[in-house]
Amino acid sequence: MSTPLKRTPLYEEHVRLGARLTDFGGWEMPLHYGSQIDEHHRVRREAGMFDVSHMLAIDVEGPGAQEFLRRLLANDVEKLKQTGKALYSCMLAADGGVLDDLITYYLGPARFRLVVNAGTADKDLAWIARQHVELASEIGLRPRRDLAMIAVQGPQARSRFWQVRPDTRALTEALRAFEAAPCGDMLVARTGYTGEDGFEVMLSAQNAVALWRDLLGAGVAACGLGARDTLRLEAGMSLYGQDMDESVTPIESGLTWTVDMRGERDFIGRRAVQTRAPRFQLLGLVLREKGVLRSHQQLRSPHGSGEVTSGSFSPTLGQSIALARLPLEQRPGDSVEVDIRGRWLQAGVVRYPFVRMGKSLLPA
Repeated sequence: MSTPLKRTPLYEEHVRLGARLTDFGGWEMPLHYGSQIDEHHRVRREAGMFDVSHMLAIDVEGPGAQEFLRRLLANDVEKLKQTGKALYSCMLAADGGVLDDLITYYLGPARFRLVVNAGTADKDLAWIARQHVELASEIGLRPRRDLAMIAVQGPQARSRFWQVRPDTRALTEALRAFEAAPCGDMLVARTGYTGEDGFEVMLSAQNAVALWRDLLGAGVAACGLGARDTLRLEAGMSLYGQDMDESVTPIESGLTWTVDMRGERDFIGRRAVQTRAPRFQLLGLVLREKGVLRSHQQLRSPHGSGEVTSGSFSPTLGQSIALARLPLEQRPGDSVEVDIRGRWLQAGVVRYPFVRMGKSLLPA
């Protein structure tokens, strides 16, 4: 007997809007509400919103919280000095493999909030609890399943949010990227997964429907996971389970910048990251022929073989793009061949991101 899919507090809203629902990491989530491409363009040009309540917030509290997270994460939370400041990091296994990528928020002395991916949430929580026991840290772990999360993204996202929650403007207008502010029962963060400006709003589950409906009334488009995937790919943002997983290190996943090797901090996986020679690198691809790049397609070049990790048609660019694992000798400007349904098609190697704030970053 199959396990029933989990549902977010906004599930009935998705049904009411006619969403096409799909299984995503054990959650019944909206893929789109009619047109994935239209939703993509609404975010790039105006404002769209996503239900991301399937992601799990975990509060880490207590006098040992900072030292515990300095051991747990590859990036260093000691950088977080200001309330609301956020940090992106990988959580590694002892062999350097990526267990998950996550965001950590500093909420005050001895109080942090992790936001982890939905598909890895149970595994992450078990891993964190195990490290808690082994390190005998003076902390408490509190999974916040009472919270919902709505991402409002696009060039008009912040103004539309302030339109429906005007009392938050004074608290959030000065926020820079990767900063958050408490606003009543909400934590409003200037973060996102689309390459556009906007907010990710964590709030009590009982208040999520009201905010969702108010944003709809203000002209913010409901958007599904399909548009979220093409937006994040254009922005060069990695997806756990495709562009990284336990089999690869952050160095092989284009995430070297998230590993803080300064000083003698002994985080889990440090020795492996230092000694495990990378086998490949992550670069971008642009298809030069008719077709669509998809994950797991095989690549070949004079330098060796490779594999597409994430690929799709880019609505903003009007062509197919991908992230791919390529030989270490490969360079932007090179050409490779991709096996698409038995045909070897030409693709150009480029640096990513491909799009930022609605503008192409591809070489002319």
